[in-house]
Amino acid sequence: MALPLMPGNSPNAQLGKERFHKSQHFMVYSGRMTVDLEKPGIGGEPLIGQKNPPKYSVYPKGEGSDLPSWVAFDKQTLCFEAYFKETEFDAKVETHRIRKCKIFFYLEDDTIQVIELRFKNSGLPQGTLIHRHRIPLPPPNDDQFYNVFHFNINKDIVFYSRTFTVTDCDLFTKNFLSKLGLWLNEPATVPEDPYTNLRQQHEASMNPLRPYERLHPLKQFLENDGKTLRFYCLWDDTDNLFGDRRELVLHYYLADDTVEIIEVIPPNSGRVHVSKFLRRCKLPKNAPVQMKPPGAVTTRTVLNVFGSMNEGKHIVLDSCDIRAATDEFYKDSDLAIGKEINVWGRRVLLTDCDEFTKAYYRFKYGREDFTPVQHKAPPAPKPPKPVPPYNGFGSEEDSLGNCQGLLPKPVHKDFKKFMEKDSSGLNSNVLSFKARMITTDPVHRERVFLIRYYLSDDSISVFEQEQQNSGVIGGKFLERQRVKKPGQELFKSEPSEYFMAQDLYVGGSICMNGVRFQLVDADDYTLGYMELHSDEFPITNIGTIFSKLRSISEDKQNEVRTFLSNNIPINSGFVHFESFRDLVMGLNCGLTEHEALALARRYSDHPVPKEDVAVMLSVAQHYLRRKRFEDYNLLSARFVHSDRQTSGRLPAEEVRNICKAPPLYSFGGIDYHAFVAGLNWLEHPAPAVMADDILKVNARFDGGRSALKNINCSKLVKEIFSFSPNRGEAEAAAST
Repeated sequence: MALPLMPGNSPNAQLGKERFHKSQHFMVYSGRMTVDLEKPGIGGEPLIGQKNPPKYSVYPKGEGSDLPSWVAFDKQTLCFEAYFKETEFDAKVETHRIRKCKIFFYLEDDTIQVIELRFKNSGLPQGTLIHRHRIPLPPPNDDQFYNVFHFNINKDIVFYSRTFTVTDCDLFTKNFLSKLGLWLNEPATVPEDPYTNLRQQHEASMNPLRPYERLHPLKQFLENDGKTLRFYCLWDDTDNLFGDRRELVLHYYLADDTVEIIEVIPPNSGRVHVSKFLRRCKLPKNAPVQMKPPGAVTTRTVLNVFGSMNEGKHIVLDSCDIRAATDEFYKDSDLAIGKEINVWGRRVLLTDCDEFTKAYYRFKYGREDFTPVQHKAPPAPKPPKPVPPYNGFGSEEDSLGNCQGLLPKPVHKDFKKFMEKDSSGLNSNVLSFKARMITTDPVHRERVFLIRYYLSDDSISVFEQEQQNSGVIGGKFLERQRVKKPGQELFKSEPSEYFMAQDLYVGGSICMNGVRFQLVDADDYTLGYMELHSDEFPITNIGTIFSKLRSISEDKQNEVRTFLSNNIPINSGFVHFESFRDLVMGLNCGLTEHEALALARRYSDHPVPKEDVAVMLSVAQHYLRRKRFEDYNLLSARFVHSDRQTSGRLPAEEVRNICKAPPLYSFGGIDYHAFVAGLNWLEHPAPAVMADDILKVNARFDGGRSALKNINCSKLVKEIFSFSPNRGEAEAAAST
């Protein structure tokens, strides 16, 4: 039910309005004050019965950002092909002309530009017909402007009383109008222009019945400018007195068929250096006896000239070229490797050419044989530079640097290898081996050494583990350095050989500075690195190991069956590592200790070694105490800052990134409060750490030989010998 029109019940239309200004109804037009009745009312609202047309094109809003049109449609233009018909009143033949043009509609501001296509000898001021601006609609809608919805194919558009017929548009315009929802018409055809047809008929009638020779003096230059053929030549002048063999370089310029020859003068030859052997000119095949007078050599011959000065002179040319020049010049087709050319009486042999010249003749003439002519003996080999033997002062590299130059330079190291093999994260690129002395002394025989090989610079360091009540002081045994192989002469010219990574493997021996070591074990990282890079360490190649095992005799295979039948329980294929090692080494197939260890690691259930947290905390506090790190409050603050959920725990990756420590694995994150408390050696000191604990943490050998408990020998036998370790079969084979 409607409310009565009483005070307090009528709605107020001014509620929520913010604009109450009055529109300007007066405007100056042609110097006079006039009234514009199309202006809106108060606040810009339209009056009763008034409709405000859109000022610019209205595009449908999509899901993208609402950008202004001058940003969203920057440098995007619609292109339409059109024509207009122009009536001719003073022409004799044609009554109208069809003038083709292009209409450009700029989407950013709805401006339009019309450009007429240029035609040769049209006699019309072609080019820009309408400059870029907003064009109003024809009357009576001249208060509005053209927008994108006014355009379509096969449609007439009026620009300033001139009707343009749109015939077609480009692909971008079609796609844009289709996305706006406009249905495009079929393309229209352009009617024939009578003036254009008349011009074509007139030009066709002007063609001569007898074709003359067409001369294009610039065509060859424009096509071949900058292209030069290069030939290496030889002029043998040994027949003359004091003559010798001269090496030349011939340049043939394709732009004008000219030839230039430059002499190659070797150093210390005793000849005066000249700039050119032959200046750039056309080279005749037969050198003329005397120079021809001026005018004798012309491209065309004039037979007669007739006509008066008023009527114009006419020239009659000699179409048969009776007096044409008969001199023949060298062309590109006359040049080839192995041919002789006449350079003003000198016989020059073409011996070779460059790659561009070969490609040119291969493409144009189809030549394939470019074998050079051997005209001189091969150069003598350079005499070897003897290197004096090593004198004992400094290193061999330093002594060699003193012989290579007056000012010695430092030894150049392999920086690329250092960057590739340097320690990065958990990849230390250091091979660690456990070794013992090879000696008859029982005291030295029990000493345990840690040999480290650094892949970044091929250096070796040796540490000795401390043992209680051994009477030997442990610690550093050999400083990190490159170690020479034994048995080499000291004072020699050849560089010495050093131990490489391939010389170290489990079971092998190495002699350093007169002390022989037996490598008895390696850590898990070393064994894994050598197995991963089996191309660099052939001793860990599984294919080579399999080929050695398959080469054993039938009797040895029966021994394997008997061993498996006696040692493997029913429905179980695992044996202990020591038994497996004795079996493999007893086959006498040439396997080494390292190969047996690599084979066992392939078929073993490799357990994950357990970490001794107490020892790790002690070692960590030991290093922090040596570095005098005491700012644990800052470390705790960083952990609290990274804990966005204030749960008191952080993932292992974030903890590692904060403290730059090795990864600590935990389910549900790491309690960083307990972690910082364990590292705090000021408030919670850990027990004193021993040297054995430090070596135990730095180099872990529990992933090597000691970690191999059970070996899946059944799977190994099936893959190598292709038979199943059945107890009955093994007993039958043993009885036979």
